[in-house]
Amino acid sequence: MLHSLAQALQDTDFAQWISQSSLAFPWFESIHVACLTTVVGAITILDLRLLNLAWRSRSVRDVSADVLPLTWGAFVLAAIAGALLFSSKAVEYVDNLAFRLKMLLLALAGINMLIFQFTTYRSVADWDRGATPVAARISALLSLLFWAAVIISGRWIGFTVH
Repeated sequence: MLHSLAQALQDTDFAQWISQSSLAFPWFESIHVACLTTVVGAITILDLRLLNLAWRSRSVRDVSADVLPLTWGAFVLAAIAGALLFSSKAVEYVDNLAFRLKMLLLALAGINMLIFQFTTYRSVADWDRGATPVAARISALLSLLFWAAVIISGRWIGFTVH
C-alpha cells in the first residue's frame, strides 16, 4: 500500500518535473536546507537559553517570542520543500533507512516539544527570569540532540539516494 502511494505520488507531472529538471531539485533542496538551518538555529537559541548557557539576562518568554515565529515560518517552508523533494523519488525514499530515521527523529523532536509546551512551559511565569527547572533543561538537551540527529540523517540521505 505504501509503495503504491509512493509510486502514484512519484508519477505525478509535478514530481516528474522536479526529478527531470536540472534546476528544480537543486532549488528545492537549497530552500529546504536554508529553511532547516533557520529552524535549527532558532531552536538552538531557545534551547541554549533553557540550558542557562546564553541570554540569561533575557526572559525565556521573550526569547521564545522572538524566535518561534521565525521557527514556525521556516519549518513550514522546509516541510513544503521537503515534501516536493520527496515526491520526486518517493519510492526510493520510502525504503531508505536514512529517510525513515530522519522522519522518526523529526517526530521525536515534535513530541519532545509538545511535552515541554504542555507540561513544563505552563509554569514559565514561575521561572522565566531565573534558572530553568531540570525538566526544561532535559527538554532543551533532547531537542539539541534530536535536531543534530535530523541534520545528520538528512545528510546521510544525500549519500544513499541517487
